[in-house]
Amino acid sequence: MQVAEFFLNNWHVKAVSVILIIAAWIDGRDLRVPNWITFPMVLAGLMYSTWVGGVAGFGAGILGMCAGLLTLLPLYSVGGMGAGDVKLMAGIGAWMGWQVTLAAFAVSAVLGAFMAVVMVLWRGNTSHHYGNALLILSEWLAIRNPSKLSEIAAERKPRMMLLPYGIPICIGTIGYFWFQNMI
Repeated sequence: MQVAEFFLNNWHVKAVSVILIIAAWIDGRDLRVPNWITFPMVLAGLMYSTWVGGVAGFGAGILGMCAGLLTLLPLYSVGGMGAGDVKLMAGIGAWMGWQVTLAAFAVSAVLGAFMAVVMVLWRGNTSHHYGNALLILSEWLAIRNPSKLSEIAAERKPRMMLLPYGIPICIGTIGYFWFQNMI
């Protein structure tokens, strides 16, 4: 396979992969995924979906974007996730559609949980983190108001160990692309 053929074959998957790598690098460095990455990613994904499939493609892009939003929006609404991570998943959905987005999310969620456990073990003080996890779980079960949960999470955030979730999104999604022979 020639170099030009490699880059042109499934170029949209490679473009999404490059965007995810950049977002993961920034998230690892700054603990945030900036809007200058996520908004153009979503818009370009919707334009791509429309270009490829016309009105039906635009609908598929919107459906994928919504699927991406809905995967992480519940965690964001209670303060457990950054907005940039949510918008990053929406960008994946706009480009790739809802099925690929949900599968990539599932892989990313497992990878994110694994990374969180490794981070806790690496830094030590597992009993402290285990207690925090139980506290958060009990709050989720007892408090039904997402605004109140978000408020509590914002108060707790400076004392918490934060996971740059753009990294597992990147690795999980690109891993899924690779596993499905999309790259």
